Amino acid sequence: MSGPPEAGSGADAQAPRPEALPEARRWIEAFLDAQAADLGAARNTLLAYRRDLDDFIAWLGPTGPALDAITREDIEAYLIACDAEGLARATRARRLSSIRQLYRFAFEEGLRPDNPAIRIRGPGRDKRLPKTLTEDEVDRLLDAARRTARAEGDRLRNTCLMELLYATGMRVTELVSLPVASARGNPVMLLIKGKGGKERMVPLSPPAREALARWLAHRDAAEELARRERGAALTPWLFPSRGALGHLTRHRFYALIKELAVAGGVSAAKVTPHTLRHAFATHLLARGADLRAIQTMLGHADVSTTEIYTHVLESRLRELVEEHHPLAAAPLPPAGGR
Repeated sequence: MSGPPEAGSGADAQAPRPEALPEARRWIEAFLDAQAADLGAARNTLLAYRRDLDDFIAWLGPTGPALDAITREDIEAYLIACDAEGLARATRARRLSSIRQLYRFAFEEGLRPDNPAIRIRGPGRDKRLPKTLTEDEVDRLLDAARRTARAEGDRLRNTCLMELLYATGMRVTELVSLPVASARGNPVMLLIKGKGGKERMVPLSPPAREALARWLAHRDAAEELARRERGAALTPWLFPSRGALGHLTRHRFYALIKELAVAGGVSAAKVTPHTLRHAFATHLLARGADLRAIQTMLGHADVSTTEIYTHVLESRLRELVEEHHPLAAAPLPPAGGR
């Protein structure tokens, strides 16, 4: 079978009616439940799995084969359709990974005797070095956080956010969802709950500790005033907000860091929460930090993930030599000449 006839692909596919593929829905829900309960998968990971698998069954369509009858050829046809749709290699690789994980679960649960995706060679991922920032650019972002907001509370909060992010290399979700309890007692180390509920301790720099103490004092005073005047409930979050989550959202922080980039004269195109994480690791490595220590602070399960920063450093050192070494611009002598 080369692919389901008349079925669309990707975003253009008509999602099957819930009653059309009840078995597929049951498989996916059982798989996601297992990922959450047994492996502690994060909410964003589960959402990514759901999107990928929903796209796959939408491509199969209501008349396509059931998941227990899918063949290797069916999955390869789906990947070809994704390629034809113009999806990036990384997206196609992730979708294949999601399908593999679903069928691995199905095999382990006895839902089918094999994994039809296990021997499919994926498209791989583009090997791109992570974007990072210079120390001067980070300084300008931190300065913008200290001076740009109109209200003092916003300036204190923004400074604390930026100092903590650069001092610890936290993921943005870890940062915005920090519990206020983790900041009590003027901590020298910050306890961070990362992917899969794994906890790690990360040291705080003196500027980060100062920014944290100043924000915490303002936050507590504002919260106590709201409690006395309006009977507002106390919040467990270090960076509370009025939204449904109760704390600052990733999207709001993403917008905030772009605003700070503009205010600090740094290209907004290269500034994201993740580039601050990359800057944290790259600058530490450049100043002689141990790769294993950086791995621990970033919360990487495997040091091979952290090794990407050695390539970043090598690239930057090579650029430095090419730009500033006195012989870099000198013409090469003619062959055989002196």
